[in-house]
Amino acid sequence: MNLLDISTSAGVISIVPWKLNYLDWLGSLKTRLNINRSNYMIKPGIYGIGSPDSSSHVFVTANYKLTFDKLRSSLSGVSAWILVLDTQGINVWCAAGKGTFGTDELIKKIEETSLKKLVKHKKLIVPQLGAPGISSHKVRKETGFTVIYGPVRASDIIDFLSGGAKASEEMRRVRFNLLNRLVLIPVEISIAFKYFAGVLLFFILLSGLSSSGFSIANILHSGEKALLFLCISFISGTIITPLLLPIIPGRAFSLKGVITGTAAFIIITQLYHGFNDMILIEQIAWFMMINTISSFLAMNFTGASTFTSLSGVKKEMKIAIPMQITGAAAGLILFIISKFV
Repeated sequence: MNLLDISTSAGVISIVPWKLNYLDWLGSLKTRLNINRSNYMIKPGIYGIGSPDSSSHVFVTANYKLTFDKLRSSLSGVSAWILVLDTQGINVWCAAGKGTFGTDELIKKIEETSLKKLVKHKKLIVPQLGAPGISSHKVRKETGFTVIYGPVRASDIIDFLSGGAKASEEMRRVRFNLLNRLVLIPVEISIAFKYFAGVLLFFILLSGLSSSGFSIANILHSGEKALLFLCISFISGTIITPLLLPIIPGRAFSLKGVITGTAAFIIITQLYHGFNDMILIEQIAWFMMINTISSFLAMNFTGASTFTSLSGVKKEMKIAIPMQITGAAAGLILFIISKFV
């Protein structure tokens, strides 16, 4: 990101371009793949875009660079100021829930950047998804600035400004369509696989057990089943559930994961030629473990979804996690027993 510094009544301020360069796109791709994602941020403060002056709009955003880049690229042709809060590299929606995109931080940045000297008006445009963290009346009381909530999507900002900084009902509507879910899947896969790889190795090693002891031959003979069924559970929880999210019955993500896990289990038992050769205890063990893993991985997706609330997630976890632990433990015990029967 190329920056041009200018002198203003509030000090030296960097002007950022509307257009993203190849490094910005590369950084975005790496972030989607969970590569250095926690460090993908910019310095908090005030930035300009275009040729802003004292009457230009002030947009408030997070210092997560993916969010910042989305905002500036959506402001193409608009001259404005961008006030970046220190959200510790977290996007607006998540930071608002955690409190880093909040009232105190906004007030602090208004003072630190001498915003009152920079603009002659007293209006701030804050993303709608940041509303849970912002107390507009406190901001106005402490700073004199009025908070105006912008549209949900940055792509609607130009139309929002054309409409007199008023959002239509469509601009207020939160959507979580197939494309929104697709772009989140790689991150969820990357995060989950770090732990899943250990589980995979553990079960492959367990496949080497038998009544006659442990052997590599047993791993080669039985390990493919562990690999197959565990991969099915992983795909069910991290890919199938989010893709089919709106049409899977139930509200709880853990339940949705069980439903997709059960469906995946039924399908694979019909297609996998070796299933009928497994004893009943092992079949039950894999049914329990596939559903447990699928349920847990699907539940992890709640943090990236607009389908849930913080209180709802806490309530679901309180019920689901003990059941998942019980299911995983029972499945593991049955699986071990099956190796000696």
